[in-house]
This record gives sequence, C-alpha cells and structure tokens, in this order.
Amino acid sequence: MMAQAPDLTAPKRPVSHSTLGRAQRWSWMFQRISGVVLIVLIFTHLFINLWWGDGINQIDFAFVAGKLASPFWQWFDFLMLTLAMIHGANGMRMIIDDYARNPAWRATLQWALRIATVIIVVLGTLVLFTFDPCPADADPSLLPSLCEDI
Repeated sequence: MMAQAPDLTAPKRPVSHSTLGRAQRWSWMFQRISGVVLIVLIFTHLFINLWWGDGINQIDFAFVAGKLASPFWQWFDFLMLTLAMIHGANGMRMIIDDYARNPAWRATLQWALRIATVIIVVLGTLVLFTFDPCPADADPSLLPSLCEDI
C-alpha cells in the first residue's frame, strides 16, 4: 500500500508587485544613486577645504565664515547635509526592518529615526542659512576680510 501525498494548500497571499514592493525598489535605487552623488560632493568638499589654497592651515573661523557667506556654498552644504541625512536614515530604516522583529518596536524605532532626521536637517539648515559671518562683538583679527567693509 502506497502512502498518499498530503494535500498542498495555496499560499496565504500570492506574491505581487505591490506599492510596498515598488517603494522598496525605489529605496534601494535611491541608496545607490545618492551614494554616488555623495561621493562626488564629499570629495569636492574635502578637496576645497583640505588641499586647495593653503590646505588644512587655512581652516579657521574666517575661512568657514567666508564660505558660508556665499549662496553657492550654502546650497552646496545644504545639498550635502540633506542627501547624507536621508541616505543614512534610509540605510538605518533598512537595518531596523531587518532586525526589529516586534512590530511595535519597529514602528517606535522608525518614528524615532524620522524625528531625529528631521531635527538634524532643520537645525543644520538653520545654521547654514542664518549664519552671521560678521558678529558684532567678535575679535576683528578673527573675522574674514569681507567683514572689513561693514
């Protein structure tokens, strides 16, 4: 007598290309594209700050103030800050998804990550766009040359 094969039941949910699947794919693509863009931005930042001109010896308050007085460098640094924070938060979100098994913990960690990311981007943006390179009570020898005209 031969044993009968067990009945196979259908899977609970068929695999489909849902919105979540598309979001995961775009998230994966964003990580790769933003990583390449960040490499260009970071190496440009390092080249300008560490090798151009007097190299590392030029970095002082006057150098940073002079850079942040330029709208180009403000937007460059804003792009680098925003892209780096979103890139890092997206990577951290993937790690949370992989390792946080409890749905309540996963939701809590992801909300904490979102809040921290928004706070850091907002504070960084405020510093970049409201920075005063010529504070009124600063030592004049520390101020950039652009403050002499004021």
